[in-house]
Amino acid sequence: MALYISKTDERSDLQERITAELREKQKQQDLSGGANPVDGVEDSAYIEGTKRTTTLAWAWGIVLLLFIGGIIFTLLRIAQQ
Repeated sequence: MALYISKTDERSDLQERITAELREKQKQQDLSGGANPVDGVEDSAYIEGTKRTTTLAWAWGIVLLLFIGGIIFTLLRIAQQ
């Protein structure tokens, strides 16, 4: 069983005008070399003072899961009494 969907490519005058303006603006930015390209140097100040995740991150995840499991186990034992 198939579904046939009719697609119309009709745009309003406003949509056409906005599209043309955006294309023109993009062309101007491309010709001028772009407006403020992100180089990642000045924009990365928020990362200062942080450390990379160690290779033992998976172990901390297991410890967290065991801790949560212990809490659930304890709560279930208390509820049975």
